[in-house]
Amino acid sequence: MDGTSSFKKLNIMVNNRNTNPPDRKQDFIYVAILLAIAAGIGIYLIATTVLIAKDGVFYIEQAQKLSSKSIDVIQKHPPGYPFLIFVAYKLISFFSGSSSTYTWIYSAQSVTLLCRLLSLIPLYFIGKMLVGGRKSFWAILILIFLPHFAEFGSDALRDWPHFFFLAFGFWAILWGAKNRNCCWSFGLAGLCAGLGYVIRPECAQLIIYGMIWLGYCFLRPAVTTARKRTTLALIMIVLGFLLPAGPYTKARGAVLPTKIRGLINAFSVEEQSYKSNELNRCLEEQLPTKYMAENSNVSFDALYNIYKDIGESLIWIFMLPWFIGAFHYFRYSDAKKEKFLMSLFIAVNITLLFLRSTNFDRAMSKRYVLPILALTIFYVATGLELLSHKILNQRWNSRISNSQKRAWFYALVVIGLCICMPKLFRPIGADKDGYLKAANWLKENTCKKDIVAVPDKRIGFYADRKRAEKPEKSARYVVKNLENGEETPAGITEVWSTYLNKKKKNKVVIYQKI
Repeated sequence: MDGTSSFKKLNIMVNNRNTNPPDRKQDFIYVAILLAIAAGIGIYLIATTVLIAKDGVFYIEQAQKLSSKSIDVIQKHPPGYPFLIFVAYKLISFFSGSSSTYTWIYSAQSVTLLCRLLSLIPLYFIGKMLVGGRKSFWAILILIFLPHFAEFGSDALRDWPHFFFLAFGFWAILWGAKNRNCCWSFGLAGLCAGLGYVIRPECAQLIIYGMIWLGYCFLRPAVTTARKRTTLALIMIVLGFLLPAGPYTKARGAVLPTKIRGLINAFSVEEQSYKSNELNRCLEEQLPTKYMAENSNVSFDALYNIYKDIGESLIWIFMLPWFIGAFHYFRYSDAKKEKFLMSLFIAVNITLLFLRSTNFDRAMSKRYVLPILALTIFYVATGLELLSHKILNQRWNSRISNSQKRAWFYALVVIGLCICMPKLFRPIGADKDGYLKAANWLKENTCKKDIVAVPDKRIGFYADRKRAEKPEKSARYVVKNLENGEETPAGITEVWSTYLNKKKKNKVVIYQKI
């Protein structure tokens, strides 16, 4: 038997396992186990957090302003996540009677963890549609143990709250496409898109998927469903989106997100300056070559960064199974609707990552690959199963039973999870615990009215001290992050110092002005 026929036989065997999906009781057990494990890891990470993310300070400060400067918050930044923090803070402070800085921190972390847990529910059922309930369970278990995504799910960040609405809305679109355009599911997808848009504008991509699918259904009613029903679903997805997004857009006074408007303005300014510059006429032959070379370098760097972030997020060990599982699904699966929508999702999100890396954030955070990896994590389980079967068939052929093949699959999963463990349980912000020590010193040894200049705003936030906008004039205390051997600046006196972390390469030093 040649390699092609054996792979086709293996493909039929793998696909046949998905023809008998688990019943509702089994779904409940799977989801309950996933939620329990994710909750345990999330609570541990919150309890051991040393320092929240720098962006988390910004979101908490926006939440603190909501009661007094709500319009200002809405106009400057999407208020969805700060609003969730504000609501959680009110509930926690009501029951605990505490209103300290740590109450705000725990409120933000609790909201993120709750959204992460809720995200696993639609994610499981998306996976069940794509690869079956059993493999969906193991894939999401792998996702739970991925260190970077676990950390983001217990930090004061908006990525998991945004992803909850993205996953819920995408599940609704898949459900509507699979069940002859259920109008209510497209209305639900539009509502999720609108609510997620208030957290992060990228969630509006759900409207793109829904409208492209419904447009196809409108053009091919004989293959899909009646045009009247398609038109109703189209109206519902738009109305669902406008219900939360409309008032937000009106309050902020702009339709396009800030970064998109900035990108358009930047291009228009560049074009005008290019046309008005007379020197370009003399450099007509040189500019295109230079422009193409610079752009090609930027594009290559962007693609490499995306590949690197995906690989590091998957701890590299799951990278090969992810590729193999994705290739197998798109090559051999008969689910045309699901394949079309998943292809569209991957294309849109790779484009978003590429635009972000080339125009806004060259050193892109791994947080931005969360949507594409979380909604394609199911291919890891498929890839691991294919790898285990192929290895065993090559070595022992038909003498291996199905139970032994499953044991090898479980062994590969366990090996991968064990590799994740050391990074998974590392406390959040432990690499900069010197900042927390500096904040505690400032809190205990300075007055409430003292103004401090800090290299990281988290120091001033944890110390509950006002940060200096002009350090050279208003700051009484100056905090610096100095490399070993760097000299003390003139005109100030060192009053306290510590190492930034256990590596002892950098020092955090507090100075007082003479």
